Amino acid sequence: MKNLFYPSLVLIFFLLGCANGTKNPKKETAASPVVAPFSTEDSLSINDWWNRKPNEIIDLKVKREDVVAFGIYTMHNKILKLTAQLFPLYPDETREVRLEIQKDGEWQEIQIQNINDIGWSALFRLDNWDDSKDTPYRILHGEKASFQGLIRKDPKDKNEIVLAALSCNSNQDRGDRNNYVRNINHQNPDLVFFAGDQSYDHIQHTAAWLKFGIQFRDVFRNRPCITIPDDHDIGQGNIWGEYGKKASSDAGNDGGYFYHPEYVKMVERCQTGHLPDPYDPTPIKQGIGVYYTNLILGGVDFAIIEDRKFKSGPKGKIPQMGPRPDHVNNPNYDPQSINLEGLELLGGRQLQFLTNWGMESEGTMKVVLSQTGFCGGAHIHGNPDNRLHADLDSNGWPQDGRNRALRAIKDANAVHIAGDQHLATVIHHGIDEFEDGPWAFVVPAIVNNYYSRWWWPKDEKAGENSNGVLPWNGRYLDGFHNKITMFAYVNPESPSNGAGYGLIRFNKDENNVVFECWPREVDVTMDGATQFTGFPIEVTLGE
Repeated sequence: MKNLFYPSLVLIFFLLGCANGTKNPKKETAASPVVAPFSTEDSLSINDWWNRKPNEIIDLKVKREDVVAFGIYTMHNKILKLTAQLFPLYPDETREVRLEIQKDGEWQEIQIQNINDIGWSALFRLDNWDDSKDTPYRILHGEKASFQGLIRKDPKDKNEIVLAALSCNSNQDRGDRNNYVRNINHQNPDLVFFAGDQSYDHIQHTAAWLKFGIQFRDVFRNRPCITIPDDHDIGQGNIWGEYGKKASSDAGNDGGYFYHPEYVKMVERCQTGHLPDPYDPTPIKQGIGVYYTNLILGGVDFAIIEDRKFKSGPKGKIPQMGPRPDHVNNPNYDPQSINLEGLELLGGRQLQFLTNWGMESEGTMKVVLSQTGFCGGAHIHGNPDNRLHADLDSNGWPQDGRNRALRAIKDANAVHIAGDQHLATVIHHGIDEFEDGPWAFVVPAIVNNYYSRWWWPKDEKAGENSNGVLPWNGRYLDGFHNKITMFAYVNPESPSNGAGYGLIRFNKDENNVVFECWPREVDVTMDGATQFTGFPIEVTLGE
């Protein structure tokens, strides 16, 4: 019932703010404040946000010439989609935001969109975009605020397409990300991918998303960027989406989403609205949307999937094997005892998308981008004393669902890129036999001083067919008895505490892929800059 009082409260707070000298500059149009459908989530950025106390995430009361925080875009099939992200607006500021492009040396306005007060973003969409040339753009609000960047041409004339991949922007470090910005801009990838956990502030997504954007906007202002949310972004410790049902707690282990569905939709709108149109936009339960789709850039076809949205939650469905429903602490358990009929991973409709995608564009290099890896790629979780036999948060479970997903990726002759695990690994998956599945690169955490993980076999022995580059490479069974062959891993004892990013090079003529892994503290502009031990790794697709 308390939501009924918000409009009058907002008006009272607004008048008090004016009386106390709060600056609310007049704009060309005014809008009444929108009352949020939730009150605890995103409380720093909704309703009478200007009356909130200062917070540790980011100052939301910026100068009005700085109110356009950033723009983020993709281009696919001659369709440009660009999200303008703003800081919160005062009630009497215009909700219109304008997009201009530079043509023949002059700025031309090409579209106006309205800003959504729930999340403070607006989406521009332009069909029949000329992707044959670089086009400067700028986002304008009011009289002074602007953000400028470059829409790059489609690099279809390049033989090598380069992807930078990052994940896990922990709030344990709220400083800048200048090393990443310098290095990535120097290496000049064609596309950037953030695999999830851009926000670690759970129920304060807008403030944390703005912080992330300020940290990384100089990476993606001039190139296309894919961002997908993961569990922390939507406020949960873990997520098994289970077709959008309501979860009983923010642990999420019984499946579903705990926080208000409009909050989840806001997160996905801000982070994925600029992605190419969904393959099948039919919402799931609670009206939550989907974003799984594909993007073709430079002749490389990237499938963007939601590996957690349809996944079954373990609580109440399988025998519990440890103090938590999602952790197995019994090395003597039978892995098939939790691989039960009816459990899902990708969900039928998304698996069908992945299968159909794999059969299209024959001859095009293909890549699958998702949140996490398709196996249990870590033995130790959180601290060196916490050895965990199996983690159901990984996509190694349920095993049948994992194998179906890997067959679809292998049939497409694709590689898999993901994040989430805080532990960089390169693994050649096995389905029926070792190495009969696809290659996968899980990239390191941006910040790795929170819940680090280790690859550390208990017997401390190399696996069969090890390449000998690192002590524990080779063939192993993970905690679910999935077959994996480890080629490289980056434990927290590595430089930069194992924090860094991945750079993936796709050579179209040779049909090969090079996985690079760079530490956070390395300066790639200097001679002698080195990657983590074990990298780079080059693989030829189809072998």
